[in-house]
Amino acid sequence: MKTALITGGSRGIGAAIVRAMSENGYRVAFCYKASQDAASRLAHETGAIAIPCDVTDSRQVQSMVAAALGQLGHIDVLVNNAGVAWQGLITDMTDDDWRAVLDTSLTAAFLTCRETLPGMISRRGGRIINISSIWGRVGASCEAAYSAAKAGLIGLTKALAKEVGPSGVTVNCLCPGVIQTDMLACYTPADLSALADETPLCRLGTPEDVAAAVCWLADDAAAFVTGQVIGVDGGFGQ
Repeated sequence: MKTALITGGSRGIGAAIVRAMSENGYRVAFCYKASQDAASRLAHETGAIAIPCDVTDSRQVQSMVAAALGQLGHIDVLVNNAGVAWQGLITDMTDDDWRAVLDTSLTAAFLTCRETLPGMISRRGGRIINISSIWGRVGASCEAAYSAAKAGLIGLTKALAKEVGPSGVTVNCLCPGVIQTDMLACYTPADLSALADETPLCRLGTPEDVAAAVCWLADDAAAFVTGQVIGVDGGFGQ
């Protein structure tokens, strides 16, 4: 049975990925930071393994990956989904705010890749799928740190794909557009309606839209796809 490890898996896009990969026959482990109740419910629903972890802490990441390997035996697919946003003027942003966004949305992916790649390389195969954002491609006003972190994730994807391609590991990146998750809580209904109107498909995306793209990249059908940055955005910003 193929296996997958998903970071930030208890809510929103991450939870949709856990459900989709479980339904597609993967043995799944996922980590979460604070949403213990949601993680427990999702684990009960899907049979996935929930592991607490602060993905900005290298020691906790080491322990989390070790726990996943102990349960799964090996990791075929790593999905780096964990991320946090911060909205406001950059002149109002503190050092700690900046570090929190960069560490969760970018450094965490480095930490998980570093821990899971040795096993993938030794088995001569694996999939790494990074969840970036449309704002990593085009930038967003009042979301400078988030845009920078997600742009960094795109760069990491392209560089790592070249580095580990000879070992049979693919690395790709998805850039969701405006997706209906709790990250949109700060937007008014009028704002959301305007964003839907700006999307050529005339609707906002769902976590399931992103999860379906993850499953395709993880599948053998995408075996010759690597180093790619794929929008899941309904044409928004094109």
